[in-house]
Amino acid sequence: MSPLPATILIVEDLPSTLDWLAEAVRQAFPLAVQTHASTRAAALCKLSPPPDLLLVDIGLPDGSGLDVLEALRQQQPAARCVVTTIFDDDEHLFTALQLGAQGYVLKDQAREQLAAMLLAMQQGQPPLSPGIARRMLSHFQQQPPVEPVVIHDPLTEREREVLQLVSKGYSVPQSAKALAISPHTAHTYIKAVYRKLSVASRAEAVLAARRMGLA
Repeated sequence: MSPLPATILIVEDLPSTLDWLAEAVRQAFPLAVQTHASTRAAALCKLSPPPDLLLVDIGLPDGSGLDVLEALRQQQPAARCVVTTIFDDDEHLFTALQLGAQGYVLKDQAREQLAAMLLAMQQGQPPLSPGIARRMLSHFQQQPPVEPVVIHDPLTEREREVLQLVSKGYSVPQSAKALAISPHTAHTYIKAVYRKLSVASRAEAVLAARRMGLA
């Protein structure tokens, strides 16, 4: 059984939804210390020291909550991260999972259901809304496998290699090591990738990689 989280960060910009999340967390972990953030920037500032558990929305006023998830996972891999969102499509779901989310909950759950899901994490059960669990099963049971949608690929071979590694969860320094290049060179390649694909974050780059069949 995993230890109970002592510190929990909830990232949500809608007050009513924040109240729902905070009450569910309080019901599940009454002794935990909660902190809240309503923007991506504020959440990133609250990752030091890193919380034991992160509940994060995807659509924030100043960017994607997946950037917060990614930053926490890089800073503290042992931290648990759960996405709480209205997005139930494959792209958001599988991008969140690739970036390290250990749960994906839609905002149509009753507070008691969410509290029970969070408690079940202690026994290793990932918190997943029923619809999300069905979507995941359907995705992996598709016969024949769905071919990835191919989009225009302006990248060089080396840029595609770096993007593929980053989309699999490698950090830029780890990608550099895997490709036997310097971290500076890897950063140069990833900057070129962002510019050519018109993306501004790792989460957007992973989505682009999926569309290109690289992830």
